[in-house]
Amino acid sequence: MKSVIVPFLLLLVLFQSTSCATFTGGQVNTYQMTKPRPGGPRRELRVAPFVCDIFFMAGVGLIVDFSTGAIYRPEPTRW
Repeated sequence: MKSVIVPFLLLLVLFQSTSCATFTGGQVNTYQMTKPRPGGPRRELRVAPFVCDIFFMAGVGLIVDFSTGAIYRPEPTRW
C-alpha cells in the first residue's frame, strides 16, 4: 500500500506545480487579460512561472497560464 501512495503523492505535486502562475500568481487583472493594441506597450512575462511551466508537463501549464493571462506581470504602478 505504501508503495502506491508515495508515487501518487509525487504525481499530485507534479500536477500542482503546472501552470504555476495561475495557482500562485494571485488575482488576474484586466491589464493581464487584455491584448495590447498595435504599437502599444508590450506585457512582460513572469520569468519564474514561465520556466516552471516549460520544465513541468512539457508546456501544458503554458497553455493554461497564457489563456488566463496569469503568465504576464501585473500593470506597472505609475507614480
